Amino acid sequence: MAPGENRHTEWMGLALDEARSALATEDVPIGAVVIGPDGGVLGSGRNQREELGDPTAHAEVVAIRQAAERLRELSKLDGGNGDGWRLADCTLVVTLEPCAMCAGAVVLARIPRVVFGAWDEKAGAAGSVFDVLRERRLNHWVEVYGGIREDECGALLRDFFAAHRRG
Repeated sequence: MAPGENRHTEWMGLALDEARSALATEDVPIGAVVIGPDGGVLGSGRNQREELGDPTAHAEVVAIRQAAERLRELSKLDGGNGDGWRLADCTLVVTLEPCAMCAGAVVLARIPRVVFGAWDEKAGAAGSVFDVLRERRLNHWVEVYGGIREDECGALLRDFFAAHRRG
């Protein structure tokens, strides 16, 4: 087992919980959490595109926004002047390989690590179709750990889409 993989597996359980909660609003069950430097959750999100009618309400974006807001709040409490948008030393954990939009948000938020479950062979931007997270022409590069609890993450998505095809 690679260093940190145990924590990755544990954190993926939190992202899976978020993904399952998306089923209540008929959103695609994808969940994400942003883990802070201390190992605690700074932000969490699930797909909310259907619920909010917002094409940008992907789980990753929701979690990143929440984490940035939390960092701004913590900075104010500490008397600091942190901007909140730089999520340095954080880890994004998501049940599906990020798409190009979400990978771009990761780069812009300066998140150094992404852990994901299932690969997305149609729209993945962390190595499947594109590799935005490790694109050397960009100003920030990301460590990527894919395939964490892949079977569980993939099954949730396959079951969701199978039910929608039947219904």
